[in-house]
Amino acid sequence: MRRFVALLLLLLMGPAFGHEVQQILLWPTIPFIRGQDLCQYQDAYGRNKSEMARGLTQSMIGLLREGASSGSAFAMVLAMDDLTNKNRALASAGMGMDAVLEGSFKASLDAIYRDVNPAQHKVAFFNPLPLIQVVRELHEQKRQGYLDQRYIAGLSGVVWGIYSFSPSCRGDVTVTLHIESKEGVTYNFQGQGAPDSVMQGMAGQVFEFFQKTHFPSKVKYGDGFIELLGAPGSPISHATSPQNAEKSCERMSGRLPTAEEYIFLSSLGDWSGGVTLRHDFWAMDHGMVMAPDLPNPSPVRKEEEIRVSEYHFYCVR
Repeated sequence: MRRFVALLLLLLMGPAFGHEVQQILLWPTIPFIRGQDLCQYQDAYGRNKSEMARGLTQSMIGLLREGASSGSAFAMVLAMDDLTNKNRALASAGMGMDAVLEGSFKASLDAIYRDVNPAQHKVAFFNPLPLIQVVRELHEQKRQGYLDQRYIAGLSGVVWGIYSFSPSCRGDVTVTLHIESKEGVTYNFQGQGAPDSVMQGMAGQVFEFFQKTHFPSKVKYGDGFIELLGAPGSPISHATSPQNAEKSCERMSGRLPTAEEYIFLSSLGDWSGGVTLRHDFWAMDHGMVMAPDLPNPSPVRKEEEIRVSEYHFYCVR
């Protein structure tokens, strides 16, 4: 744990993530700290003494009805309770849960990237150690727990987590994942589920947060760039008319995208720096509207041809 804290202190001395998220190179090992067993806590404190006594009494009554003597029934109830506690202790003892959670998270994140296939992978794990050292540690069945100061220059941050057995007592775990940048900025994600599947949802959270288009940002367009400013108060907003959307962009020293810009940025998609048009109606200058679901004879229509209650928009420059 001291080595991990020392690594965090070293990372804090480096440059930060920018406002626009670039590629984040993370230390390949995800240390997990085991927290309070919420299942045992719920068992101990979730019921008051009278409720626990009532449950014990009902179990004994059931055994007595089956013909057991009072002494035998009491001993059997205690034995079953003791056996349950021993089984839970055996299931949660020892090492290995952290490796399961780490492997599941990495595999799930890679699967999302393979399916979506964005232009740039903004979250990646980078192992700066010599390959022979990695092979040696794997041969000795060791996890990479130490990182020399010489190798941290290429890293952007680290990932660490906390897990605990959930209060449902059905084998689920509650996991909190923390991604810390070199300047100490922390991004936190949480999920609950079976150990072999809980990290799938968390991988989706991490992918969506870091991979989605962030505002403001710049995208190469022809020989120049388009700067995506977003909208007042949110990345994408709504207006009751194209004219109102146009005025909002003017207040941001920007403008509404042209039809060609809307189409180009939509082709990039939400995960590669653009904004998908979807099935919405998008405001344009001079009271025009981009209507992707009305392509014939043209998706560019006059406002009076659409007549909807709200128009989506974001501003560019």
